[in-house]
Amino acid sequence: MRIGNLRGRAHLLRDRAAIDIAKASGGRFGPEPADLFARWPEFAAWAATARFDVAEPYRPEDLGAPVPRPRQVFAVGLNYAEHAAETGLRAGGVPSVFTKFADSLTGPHGRIVLSGPSVDWEVELVVVMAREARNVTEADAWDYVAGLTVGQDFSDRDVQMSGAPPQFSLGKSFPGFGPLGPAVVTLDELTTPLRLRCWVNDELVQDGHTGQMILPVGALIERISAVCTLHPGDLIFTGTPAGVGMGRTPPRYLTPGDVVRTRIDGIGEMRHVFVEEA
Repeated sequence: MRIGNLRGRAHLLRDRAAIDIAKASGGRFGPEPADLFARWPEFAAWAATARFDVAEPYRPEDLGAPVPRPRQVFAVGLNYAEHAAETGLRAGGVPSVFTKFADSLTGPHGRIVLSGPSVDWEVELVVVMAREARNVTEADAWDYVAGLTVGQDFSDRDVQMSGAPPQFSLGKSFPGFGPLGPAVVTLDELTTPLRLRCWVNDELVQDGHTGQMILPVGALIERISAVCTLHPGDLIFTGTPAGVGMGRTPPRYLTPGDVVRTRIDGIGEMRHVFVEEA
């Protein structure tokens, strides 16, 4: 199952066809994408019977963030060893957790305003929670997951690294710095490990897979839920593989006109153009 946000309404997606969930369910489920996760078992059972003969074509450019207003957004830094090494920071067995504020979230296509001269890219797998989770074990963690989506943790490195210690969340939360999409994909449609790639102006800059994670998804859910209660629709950005701009010699950052494509095989692709502030 693939859940998308088409012009602000929740849809089931298949190829280039979409079903409006509220209309197809006769109002049993509303149009708000986030509401589906609060009723996930009931919704998933209904979606398995949905008829795609009533689906209508759509344009990928009309998709918004599939989870536009999550209650909480967690993000994990330094969860790939080669990425930690390229940044000169130490990775360990304890996850480095911060937040991307929800106002940074945007859809899988569009224009993003540069916040300054040091904006960097980070392709990430994003987990979408289906159930309230508190003190969940790694062995049981996947039972609490609705699906997975593609994310970018765009980062203003000057802001992120200002102060002592660095303040990760502000540098990663400018408008548009948290793209999601094109859909939330349920686990039955995916085969792991998942390949993550990012291109800048058609140059491949990141190419990794989820098997390289230091702490896998289940372990992240266990660690976070031991402290914070996770709620349906909450997001977890799970870290990025090597290849970011700050890890290059000299560092390389995004400039006006740059096009960033972000892809996770089996889930889909996003495309964003960076522009100067008007």
